[in-house]
Amino acid sequence: MKDLAAIFRTRIELRQIGVRDEAKMIGGLGCCGRELCCASWLADFAPVSIRMAKEQNLSLNPTKISGICGRLMCCLKYENDVYEEAKSGYPDIGTQVKAPEGDGKIVGINIFRNTVSVELQESKAVREYPLSELKIKQGRGECNCGCPARQN
Repeated sequence: MKDLAAIFRTRIELRQIGVRDEAKMIGGLGCCGRELCCASWLADFAPVSIRMAKEQNLSLNPTKISGICGRLMCCLKYENDVYEEAKSGYPDIGTQVKAPEGDGKIVGINIFRNTVSVELQESKAVREYPLSELKIKQGRGECNCGCPARQN
């Protein structure tokens, strides 16, 4: 460092940067095929958690949810709000329902197909139904709270 300062006749400082900052400076392509968000439009790095990957029903395989910097992909944070909003109209997993083929409980939600997966009590088979075909059971009766997600 002293030799470089003598050659360039200026003060030289070395600073340590994080792996996300390094990826931002170097650039590259993400797994989506587009330029890295951090290199193109992302100004600062918001915290990203594994809960966000779970919320988006992604594989928890670290190689699939990590960016080129080795940390969780930044896009998980920015897509998370959309997933939370889309899931807000659905009942929780584990909710008891009455399906056309019998009683069961919700074991999965597919926001892209606009369906829910129901495990039937008698056969233990898992079937996929549009939400409009189900009646939500609440306590002894069925839900009649008037919410749009729970109406027939």
